[in-house]
Parts: sequence; C-alpha cells; structure tokens
Amino acid sequence: QVQLVESGGGLVQVGGSLRLSCAASGSLFSINAMGWYRQAPGKQRELVATITRGGVTNLADSVKGRFTISKDNAKNTMTLQMNSLKPEDTAVYYCNAKYILGTSREVWGQGTLVTVSS
Repeated sequence: QVQLVESGGGLVQVGGSLRLSCAASGSLFSINAMGWYRQAPGKQRELVATITRGGVTNLADSVKGRFTISKDNAKNTMTLQMNSLKPEDTAVYYCNAKYILGTSREVWGQGTLVTVSS
C-alpha cells in the first residue's frame, strides 16, 4: 500500500506563491506516477500536473508557465510550486499516486485548501 500526506495550502493574494508538498510512504517502489489534482467548489476534479517515475512532467494548459511539479526521491516527497496565483486557482488540491501491487491501483491524499484572494 501507499499512503500520501499533503501540506502547504493556505490563503494567498493574487500574484502570490505557494508550495504544496506530498509525502509518500509505504510501497514506494511500486509507484509509477504521481500528480496533483484540484477541485473547485461546484466543479469536477481536474488534473493540474503529473510526474512519472522517470521524472517526465505534464502540466495542464491553465497552469503552464506558472506551476512547477518536482519530486525528491531521497525524501519521498513531491512538490507543486505555484507562482502568479489567480483567483481561479482557488480549490482543494489533492495529491495522487498510481502504483502497481498485483493490480493497478491509485491512492489520494486528504486534500489541502488553496485560496487566492483578490
């Protein structure tokens, strides 16, 4: 099994920055990819960014040029650096991991709220 714990959300003004972290534990060898998703009030959860075991990244068009996803294998953490934040970035951000233990599985963190105020 894999467990995820997020940290780093909060309140920030438009144009500000925040860094989200996701600490992974458990069967880390089985993780193929990790990512960040977000869900704004009244909207569906959407992909923000992903990073593969090999370090290949993918970002949603809405955050390209502003957000950066990275991982530190030594610390078993994944980070989402968010710059130039906009009110539309306000959402609960979830960490996700896709892994294989017998079968394909995925796990979600508990979510962390990011609020961008104007």
